[in-house]
Amino acid sequence: MTQPAAAPDRRVLAALMLPMFASLLSISSVMVALPAIEAGLGASSSDLQWVLSGYALAFGVGMVPAGRAGDLWGRRRMFLIGAGLFGLASLGAALAPTPTVLNLMRFAMGFGSSLLVPQVIGMIQRLFTGSARGRAYGMMSTVIGLGLALGPLIAGVLLELGEDRFAWRLVMAVNVPVVAVALVLAYLWLPVPKDDITPPEPGQPRGLARLDPLGAVLLTTAILLILLPVIQFQNLVGAALAVAGLVLLGLWVLWERSLGRRSPGAPMVDLRLFAIPSFTWNSSVLILYFAGMPAMGAVVAVYVQQGMGHSALVAGLVTLPAAMLVMLLSAQVGRRVERLGPRMMVVGTAAAVGSAAALMGAALLMGTPLASVWWIVAGMTINGVAQALIIPSAQTLSMQEVPEHVAGASGGVTQTAQRIVTAIGMAGVTGVYYAVADGQDERSGLLIAALVLTALMSTALVAAVFAARRASKR
Repeated sequence: MTQPAAAPDRRVLAALMLPMFASLLSISSVMVALPAIEAGLGASSSDLQWVLSGYALAFGVGMVPAGRAGDLWGRRRMFLIGAGLFGLASLGAALAPTPTVLNLMRFAMGFGSSLLVPQVIGMIQRLFTGSARGRAYGMMSTVIGLGLALGPLIAGVLLELGEDRFAWRLVMAVNVPVVAVALVLAYLWLPVPKDDITPPEPGQPRGLARLDPLGAVLLTTAILLILLPVIQFQNLVGAALAVAGLVLLGLWVLWERSLGRRSPGAPMVDLRLFAIPSFTWNSSVLILYFAGMPAMGAVVAVYVQQGMGHSALVAGLVTLPAAMLVMLLSAQVGRRVERLGPRMMVVGTAAAVGSAAALMGAALLMGTPLASVWWIVAGMTINGVAQALIIPSAQTLSMQEVPEHVAGASGGVTQTAQRIVTAIGMAGVTGVYYAVADGQDERSGLLIAALVLTALMSTALVAAVFAARRASKR
C-alpha cells in the first residue's frame, strides 16, 4: 500500500494544481470577455447567460459520478482523462464559429473539469496526512483563489492584444498550453499506487454497474432540472421543471439510502457523510460563499466596462489586489487551519459581508463627485481577504473526519454543490443586474446586485458561526 506523504511533494502538487488552476480560470476569465463575445459572435443576452452558467452547470453535473469513478477505478487515470478533455474543448471553444458551438464547447470544458477536480481532493486526502494535508489544502485553496481572482486580469490583458471580434478567442485558448504542460507533468510525477483501483467485494456489481448508474441518472437529471429555470426558463414552465428536479433529488436520496442499507459500498454517495458534522457544516460555508463570490466578479467586470466605460484591461486590474492577497495569505492560512481554522472562517465570512456592503457603498457614490473605480477595487480587495481565509479553512475542516476510501466522492459532493450554487448565483445575480440596469441604469443594477450579494454572504457568516461553535464544543 502506498504510504501517505509526510510533507507535500512539490512536484505532485504542481501536477495536480496546474489543470485545476486552468479550470477555475475558465470561470472568472470569461466574465471580462462577455462584451467581446457579444461583439465578436453577435451573441444574445441568453447566449451570454449560457456562456457564464453552462460551464458551471456541466462542471457540477459530472462531479459526483467522477469522484466515485476515481475512487473505484483510479484517480490518476480519471485526472488525466479529465485534463485532456478540458484542453481539447478549450481549443474547440477558441475556434467556435457561432454562440451555439461556443456553448457546446463550454459544456465539454465543464465536464472535463468535473472529471479532474474531485481527483485532486481524493489524492490529497490519500497522499498527505496531518499538518502536511493542511498545507496541501492551503496550496489548493491558493490555486482556487488565484484562478478565480487572476482570470479577469489575464482576460483583460489578452483582450487588449487585439480587436474584440478576435481577442476573446485568446481567452479560451490560453488553457491549451497550460493543460499540455500539466498532462506531461501529471504523467511523469503523479504516483501510481498499487491499490488505487478498488476491486469489487464479493456479491457486489461489476463494471459500470459499480458506478450506481440509476443514482447517477437521478442526480444528474435533478441538477439539470433545477438549474435550467435559472439560466433559461424564467416562467411557469421553469417553475414546473424546478419542482420536478427537487422531486428527483428526493428520490435520489431515498435510492442512495436504500442501496446503502443493502450494501454499504454500493451507493455513488455514502449518505453517512452528512452525519459527520464537520463535513456538513464546513461544506455549507463553502457552498454559501460560492453562491455569491463568482457572481460578484461577474457583475463588477460588466459594470466597470459598460457602466463606467473602462476597458477590459481595467476591469481585470480591479481584481489584482485581491489576487495578490489570496496568493500571500492562503498558504499561511493552510498552515494554521488545525489551530485557528474555525476562527479564520468566521473572520473570512464577516469580511465577505463587508466586501458586498462595500460594493453597495461604491454604487451609492457613483452618482456623486466622489465616484471612482477605486471604491470597487476596495470592495474586491476585501473579498480577496475573505477568499484567502474561507476556502483553505472550510475545505480542510470539512475533510478532517472523512474516510480516505470515499474522499473522491465526498469531494465531488462539495464541489458539485459549489458549482451548482455558482451557476445559480451567477445567473441569478447577473440577471438581477441586467434587469435593473435595463429598467433604470447600471448604477442601480450594481446597487441591487450588491444588496443580494450581501444577503448571500450573511447566510455564509451564520453558517460559519454555527460551525465554529460546534468545533469549540467538540
